[in-house]
Amino acid sequence: MLRCDWHGGYVRRALTRAVIILVTAAGLTVTAQAESYPARTVRIIVPYGAGGIADVTMRLVAQKLGERSGQQFIIDNRPGAGGVIGLRAVASALPDGYTLSMIGGGLTISKSLFRSLPYDLVTDFVPISTTAFYSLVMAAKAGSPVKTVRDVIAAARAKPGALNVGTINPGSTQHLAAELFDAMAGIKVTMIPYKTTPELVTALVRGELDLVFEYQAALQGALDDHQITAIASTGRERSPAMPDIATVAESGVADYEVTSWNGLAAPAGTPPDIVALLNRRVNEVLALPDVKAAAAQFGMEARGSTSEDLQARIKADIDKWARVIAASGIIKQ
Repeated sequence: MLRCDWHGGYVRRALTRAVIILVTAAGLTVTAQAESYPARTVRIIVPYGAGGIADVTMRLVAQKLGERSGQQFIIDNRPGAGGVIGLRAVASALPDGYTLSMIGGGLTISKSLFRSLPYDLVTDFVPISTTAFYSLVMAAKAGSPVKTVRDVIAAARAKPGALNVGTINPGSTQHLAAELFDAMAGIKVTMIPYKTTPELVTALVRGELDLVFEYQAALQGALDDHQITAIASTGRERSPAMPDIATVAESGVADYEVTSWNGLAAPAGTPPDIVALLNRRVNEVLALPDVKAAAAQFGMEARGSTSEDLQARIKADIDKWARVIAASGIIKQ
């Protein structure tokens, strides 16, 4: 009996040592991966076309990451299906840190906008960091009698449905920002969708629209030419690029906020040490004065986050836009 107990104890101790060796080896392997990372070119898939605000943000970050690591971080634009094509490619990629994805606030809308998706934004990706934040602008034609948010609300209540509000693409952040304003202000306007921002701005300048909701960067040319005027911004705080323009919340619609963001993510299963290394480097890059200045030119605030904070933001935005989509009666695609 004593012999069996000793033998059993020996086996248990041997198994314990083996488990410790395996766990230690795995840890050393991950650490070694992080220490040598990146050893080759890293690809960042942007699920939108070149030249847009999401693309601009990632190119700024990619260039600086490449300079600091000695390896290229290249942008791979994969537009289509509201971001689905690009994100599907990242979700199915090897989780080794060499395929990353731009993610953003607009992609949190897809969860409620599509009946089914080939990925789950929460479980199939590991967030790395936010990269930029930017609000939208509520704008009117230059010389319009509607000059403030209170003017908009008064006009809409005087003639329900008479105000024409333009946005691009039903289900876009711009469209849902307008729907949220409509609901929170307790008014009724007529929503008119456009395929592109140039078409939207042209319609506003011609007087076919009373208001538009669009990103500042997309409207900057018309604002600079004094063809249109900014009435309010949609963020929690005033835009650093437009400090004289009040927010919607300041102007009478308490708690209204639409702040979009861009960020970086990796496929689920990417080694934690690589995620931590990328998070540190992205935050360092975003703190550089020239990066902040370049982002500000497009109405963006370059600002990083922890991985955990980005995950919480993704979940909160999914819940928020699910409620707005349900209330607005948008049909799932």
